[in-house]
Amino acid sequence: MSEQDPRADATDASASGTAVRQTYPQPLLPRNLRNWMMVWYRNYMVWKKLAIPSMIGNLADPMIYLFGLGLGLGLMVGQVNGVSYIAFLAAGTTASSVMMSASFESMYSAFSRMHVQRTWEAIMHAPLTLGDVVLGEIAWAASKAVLSGLAIMLVAGGLGYAQMPGALLALPVIVLAGIAFAALAMIVTALAPSYDFFMFYQTLVMTPMLLLSGVFFPLEQLPEGVQAATKVLPLAHAVALIRPLMLGRPVDGAGLHLAVLGAYAAGALVVCLVLLRRRLLR
Repeated sequence: MSEQDPRADATDASASGTAVRQTYPQPLLPRNLRNWMMVWYRNYMVWKKLAIPSMIGNLADPMIYLFGLGLGLGLMVGQVNGVSYIAFLAAGTTASSVMMSASFESMYSAFSRMHVQRTWEAIMHAPLTLGDVVLGEIAWAASKAVLSGLAIMLVAGGLGYAQMPGALLALPVIVLAGIAFAALAMIVTALAPSYDFFMFYQTLVMTPMLLLSGVFFPLEQLPEGVQAATKVLPLAHAVALIRPLMLGRPVDGAGLHLAVLGAYAAGALVVCLVLLRRRLLR
């Protein structure tokens, strides 16, 4: 009996192991709470080293809109819906900053960890599923969105443009909106071949949503057909909830707005999990 070459066994075992890793039916949903929280904590520890520059970068753009348009354009506009234009704009800017922060974290930063640095691949060699990683990433992006929205809210409240502490009732809405926008952006990340791909989402989705969701002017100023179209935009529902809470006014149709944001969050989470599993585990 001839002795078999051990290198052949190693090659066969390696090939077999590769096949097993590629076809192993990992569950889509996270296994337990602790796993995805560890992914969140890992991202937090990395972010903590550059927390101050990161916060400045996240807040610079919405603050420029708030004070540039609020103080400049506000002098010509005067009051909008019974409040000063800068107070009207502050609430819209809070909602838009949630969208921007959650989306950019789920796109550029998550894509870097997934595709460039291959951090996700390393994490999944531990006893974590793809669902653990994705949910941890979405939770982290939503956390940064909450931090950004809360900072603008506190600045607006300190300057008298928001009714504090009642405006803090908007925090649960900010959390839900952050999850929804993070999950939507994760779908784009699952499809992106490179960083350049994100420009399509920014130009064709985020920018129109920013302009048509009531951030800068009341939706009543738009034609009726466009007003009807805005009812499917998640940012419009976030603004409709956050603005009255920050201004100390009753919220109309709160259940509908919350249901739409919840549907976007849940639906986008399922879609991005399916797409990422197809991309990473095929």
